[in-house]
Amino acid sequence: MNYLVRPLQILYNIYAMVLFVAIMLLLFPFVIIASFFGKIKGGNAIWRICCIWGDLWFPLIGIIHRNRFEVPLHKGEPQIFVANHVSYIDAAIIVKVFRLPLRALGKVELSKVPLFGFIYRNAIVTVDRSSAGARAKSVAQLKAVLRKGISVLVFPEGTFNETGGPLKSFYDGAFRVAIETGTPIRPVLLLDTWSRMPPGKLFTITPGRSRAVFLEPVPVDGYTLQDVAALREKVYAMMEAGLVAHKAAWIRQQPVLA
Repeated sequence: MNYLVRPLQILYNIYAMVLFVAIMLLLFPFVIIASFFGKIKGGNAIWRICCIWGDLWFPLIGIIHRNRFEVPLHKGEPQIFVANHVSYIDAAIIVKVFRLPLRALGKVELSKVPLFGFIYRNAIVTVDRSSAGARAKSVAQLKAVLRKGISVLVFPEGTFNETGGPLKSFYDGAFRVAIETGTPIRPVLLLDTWSRMPPGKLFTITPGRSRAVFLEPVPVDGYTLQDVAALREKVYAMMEAGLVAHKAAWIRQQPVLA
């Protein structure tokens, strides 16, 4: 049966990639125009254009996304969203998950991709993890974005989680910024991106459902920089429990919750 399914999957993936580029080319002139309006207004406009791209691409390739909120989302209040990271498609699905002005923290390497890189540089905050100076500059940019009332998104695992567990260990950055700026953390679970596109393989996109669950916010009132680890572990425990409860597909051995 796999010998029959695999050619169909390859054709589907070619179709998905052609659409990916075609819709991007269609919207690219509007991105160029928006880029002249500066980092804030222009960046917000480019994010909305990216959302339009997602509203076209995902339904056309048969991926239907739904958000669920444990606590309503107040769009007028900047937050630091943190999400798990298990698939290349995470970077694309965020335009369906976050329907508000947002800047994600992303790897600088992707900014060098032709065409896509121009959109990427103008819609997110890039980080070069190989340089302490570059990391500090990215943190300063995140703080500046928050001061403008714009939310940010960080994948605190840094890279794909391929451990077979719910999560990899978290970096401190998002939690340190939250405490320094007094901005609440909002954990988000991406439940189906691994099933839609497992990491490490080509031509593996599949149609189907996509779900994101917004957990309750974690206020940082009363936290100091000495409490970064405590805040990080609190959010980690919330997300781990949520992924286990939802039986995330990449967890090889489902832990038993107490």
